[in-house]
Amino acid sequence: MKEVLVVRHSVGGRTFIHTEQQPMEYSVRQMGQGWRIALIMTQDVDIHEILRWKQELNVFLFREYDDQPAKKIWFYVKEGPVTYDDQLKQITIFAESRIEYIPDEFGI
Repeated sequence: MKEVLVVRHSVGGRTFIHTEQQPMEYSVRQMGQGWRIALIMTQDVDIHEILRWKQELNVFLFREYDDQPAKKIWFYVKEGPVTYDDQLKQITIFAESRIEYIPDEFGI
């Protein structure tokens, strides 16, 4: 399975993070009713811009399989906190909800 994580500005569509283009360590874990997405930042990421637009972020997880259709998981940040730990160089995004679907079924 191949997996790519993308963080975008929901209004302008600007891509802040794309792990296929800028590999970085990340994790996605369900926590209660939401999801915790943690990324170890590389020096090429403008963390200040991400934090500036933290209430307008969408996070996407693309999963490609050898034996089944690709899946897209769309995490909605909404009011979920977005924090940055300078010591760990880690941004943490809490998403309140998500939608998982197969893009091929929608012609996307």
